[in-house]
Amino acid sequence: MHRRRFTRLTNGFSKKHHNHAAAVALYFMHYNFCRVHQTLRVTPAMEAGITDHVWDHEEIIALLDAVEAEKSARRGPYKKAANSN
Repeated sequence: MHRRRFTRLTNGFSKKHHNHAAAVALYFMHYNFCRVHQTLRVTPAMEAGITDHVWDHEEIIALLDAVEAEKSARRGPYKKAANSN
């Protein structure tokens, strides 16, 4: 089921590009940071020196929340459009 996002007529197929990109990004994040590989005995991110521990799903969710908070802080306060009546 890991690669079923790329084929049509399955329960994992993404019809929208945005949903497909998000699912693939989440898969690669899990593959590189959460999954301990049998031949390496660590995650690929640990082997590359990017991180020093195996991530859990709560850390990935916290990272997503931090990115969303940063986006909303950059946007600034909401301003109503001036009426041209």
